[in-house]
Amino acid sequence: MHATETPLDAAVPAAPRWSVAQAAELFDLPLPELVFRAQQVHRLHFDPSEVQLSTLLSIKTGGCPEDCAYCPQSAHHDTGLEASAVLDLPSVVEAARRARDAGATRFCMGAAWRSPKPRQVEAVSRMIREVKALGLQTCVTLGMLQPGQAEQLREAGLDYYNHNLDTAPEFYGNIITTRCYDDRLQTLEQVREAGLKVCCGGIVGMGESRGQRAGLLVQLANLDPYPESVPINNLVRVAGTPLAEQPPLDPLEFVRTIAVARILMPRARVRLSAGREDMDDALQALCLIAGANSIFFGDTLLTTPNPQASADLALLERMGMRAQAQHDTQ
Repeated sequence: MHATETPLDAAVPAAPRWSVAQAAELFDLPLPELVFRAQQVHRLHFDPSEVQLSTLLSIKTGGCPEDCAYCPQSAHHDTGLEASAVLDLPSVVEAARRARDAGATRFCMGAAWRSPKPRQVEAVSRMIREVKALGLQTCVTLGMLQPGQAEQLREAGLDYYNHNLDTAPEFYGNIITTRCYDDRLQTLEQVREAGLKVCCGGIVGMGESRGQRAGLLVQLANLDPYPESVPINNLVRVAGTPLAEQPPLDPLEFVRTIAVARILMPRARVRLSAGREDMDDALQALCLIAGANSIFFGDTLLTTPNPQASADLALLERMGMRAQAQHDTQ
């Protein structure tokens, strides 16, 4: 089926459906036409005036053994970031309480590990239980999982596991050499088999081509089923990382990426993630019109700046939009 002929109310695919060529055709549409189609799809599955707010906390920062070219937490890069120990439980609970009181409905906890040890999974499980007790959805990103760890996290009350594909398979080796694409896919499979929801997206603006951006979105859309939550990150260029001097992505190309993600994954929460600090209000508004319906909410994303929460709420108010209510979470 041709991408432009796909029914707007198409169900979550039971098998791979999209091709890179079809996604590339969507990218190549005139921007008004692409955004119009994305908005049609969006309105079939979501209230177009509602945005879900997630807050992300780094529970273990720095010293990661992976060599991701974009990441200031990699031990391979000299970014001036010192490794820290895992946060204590009261600090995590207090951060979650502040996030909830500010309007967030999901609390995400990230640790700079290649793969967590059993004792680390136990510590995170305690955090999940306490955060869940506050009435928040829970999400963690801990790296690659070993057999049984996803089930342990689910039993603690975890809702979502985040494990991004980062980029298209053919570009992956340009960005990361300490693991392979199949490692990512295997962890996602374990997460699904454990009955957890998947949060999985990628980063654009790392030097990839438009075709490779299409390839990333097709990889995500052809997961069976595709992720419930899809964070789209715009590269944050951090001094000391190999991508520090990477030219910025054309802002309208970022909007196109959001719109194509919405069309390919109609029921997913498409999240504006890293990089919003460098976006003005008009660009963020255009992304929300193009199909994004979730943002990372809070002053910091792991180690990089994020817009002030008050500025996000003010933008939503100016647009006549609202944050998703606690009782409406899904």
